[in-house]
Amino acid sequence: MSSKRRKLRLVTPRNDMRRAGKQFLCGDKIPESGIYRVVHRNHRLPHEVTLLRDQLFPRCIRCEDLVSFELVRSAPDITLAPFKVALYALPVSDEEEDFTVAS
Repeated sequence: MSSKRRKLRLVTPRNDMRRAGKQFLCGDKIPESGIYRVVHRNHRLPHEVTLLRDQLFPRCIRCEDLVSFELVRSAPDITLAPFKVALYALPVSDEEEDFTVAS
């Protein structure tokens, strides 16, 4: 075995990695276009939605402001398309199961 010791080196995270884990709430301004993981507090499992920069994070029709968002993948080029749809509220699906936490 070699008597040389390996040196540790600092690896700086890329911008995408640095933001991973930052959570946003309903009504916050969307910092960048992309795919966001949506976590509802009580009634459904997490899902993903595509949102556009400079809009506001939408409320859920069912649980209102008890929703958080986390950037999964940045997609800055989607705002260049001529067709844009703004999402003002997260819809509730008829097929959605109830995951309400019992108190």
